Amino acid sequence: MIYPIRAFGDSVLRADCEEITSFDDDFKKLVSDMYETMDASDGVGLAAPQIGKKVRLFLIDSTVFDEEGEKNGVRKAFVNPVILEESGTEWAFEEGCLSIPDVREDVLRQPKLTIKYQDEEGKHMEETYEGMTARVIQHEYDHIEGILFVDHISAFKRQLLKSKLNNISRGKVNVRYRMKFPKRK
Repeated sequence: MIYPIRAFGDSVLRADCEEITSFDDDFKKLVSDMYETMDASDGVGLAAPQIGKKVRLFLIDSTVFDEEGEKNGVRKAFVNPVILEESGTEWAFEEGCLSIPDVREDVLRQPKLTIKYQDEEGKHMEETYEGMTARVIQHEYDHIEGILFVDHISAFKRQLLKSKLNNISRGKVNVRYRMKFPKRK
């Protein structure tokens, strides 16, 4: 099932997310549906709040950043993740978000992280990621913490985007995937 993506302004995008305790068939269906939704939206990541679920779950697919002969990308689900450490000199990269279509801004993030999480079966993992995979993880992790990428830009830039962000909340944006808008009349 393909879920509609929740748009900027939806309170679920700022909610506290709860830990997942059951890895039953309903959970597996949710993960499958999230992959289907992410792929249908051409996303490189999707967090549960973006489909209206207040749980600590996100998926990434950083394989789209792999270059010829280089296979560093990852396609996987992160359940109940906790970033243990971020390191390295911050670097800027233009980020976007399925919940904030047509807005792209440079965001500073550290290039390396260590994260502990559970996989789709509930197995506890701890891994280190770098580069674009680390960036995608950081972006999606922010979602389950109630943080959006526009929170990382300057107040001046956010003010310049205010009208565009309000229009997104009202559904005044053209997207090719299904969305749910909090202020649509």
